[in-house]
Amino acid sequence: MSQPLLLNLRNLACGYGEARIVQNLNLHLNAGDIGCLLGSSGCGKTTTLRAIAGFEPVHEGEILLAGEVISKAGFTLAPEKRRIGMVFQDYALFPHLTVSENIAFGIGKHPQKHQVVEEMLELVKLGGLGARYPHELSGGQQQRVALARALAPEPQLLLLDEPFSNLDVELRRRLSHEVRDILKSRGTSAILVTHDQEEAFAVSDHVGVFKEGRLEQWDTPYNLYHEPFTPFVASFIGQGYFIRGQMLSPESVQTELGELLGNRAYTMPMGSAVDVLLRPDDIVHAPDSALKAKIAGKSFLGASTLYRLQLPTGSQLEAIFPSHFDYQVGNDVGIKVAADHLVLFAVPGTVAAQLHTAQSGARRFSSAT
Repeated sequence: MSQPLLLNLRNLACGYGEARIVQNLNLHLNAGDIGCLLGSSGCGKTTTLRAIAGFEPVHEGEILLAGEVISKAGFTLAPEKRRIGMVFQDYALFPHLTVSENIAFGIGKHPQKHQVVEEMLELVKLGGLGARYPHELSGGQQQRVALARALAPEPQLLLLDEPFSNLDVELRRRLSHEVRDILKSRGTSAILVTHDQEEAFAVSDHVGVFKEGRLEQWDTPYNLYHEPFTPFVASFIGQGYFIRGQMLSPESVQTELGELLGNRAYTMPMGSAVDVLLRPDDIVHAPDSALKAKIAGKSFLGASTLYRLQLPTGSQLEAIFPSHFDYQVGNDVGIKVAADHLVLFAVPGTVAAQLHTAQSGARRFSSAT
């Protein structure tokens, strides 16, 4: 059974002052889900979060929470009336208050305030530390206090602005999983802002990829990786390369790797030039294959090795092989393509591109962090 709609952004335009940083934004979040706004600095993700919180006015469109309009042009419901919690990048804890007092700050009149605080301490694994002050805690513990303080008033929606950016990589990874578990255990809906896609995928049910103030795609992490709508999303998410091809039929494309067969009918006209997205997991180790590539570089990953491959034409690809195959730079290796699920984009400047409004993308890309 599907969850009811909680947050709905319709044709939203917002920014600072008169500047419109975000344009024509549409997305929705169901109750109990965790969403993420992902993108590089200045792309509009934090502006969107601040508009949802009520810190920035809306120029066009509207924001609805549980069916109620909380922002539209000329109207902004005060932040404190929105039942929205906020976890800031710098934690924003009160240094002169204890951990328990920080958590209790937003529930001052709650009849069972002490019980709620104790429950929150246990929830974020800080039981017994309520009497300490923020400066006596590690960065990860301070972040847990900030989370507990935001959850204590039982908000309808929780907003997290780059919540793990001040932590080291290993702690960030561990805490992001913990935060997801905590939010899911309580059924708390949340929107996270980050520039780190590993963090986005670890925490979120849906991720929105932003580019220059516009939402390119709002989808599951799986679909963003396997079904990118635009070359930008394809290049921003994960790793891979584009190779040039020509449509032979609705299901097949001719490339320098041979004829590739997809598992669907593609809509580009026959004979049109396309760019084919190939991820490292699409290129399979095949010692007996007539198709060979030269190893131009390698990165040992433990259970697997990431190889950078050069084709006879000079084109490059990446492939992941089990690590017990240990090839050296300069070796030739047999490969085959295992990409039934082909991702194709019309080549910019062609008739097919004009028909399908395809956007230009970089020829080679790596993971965005």
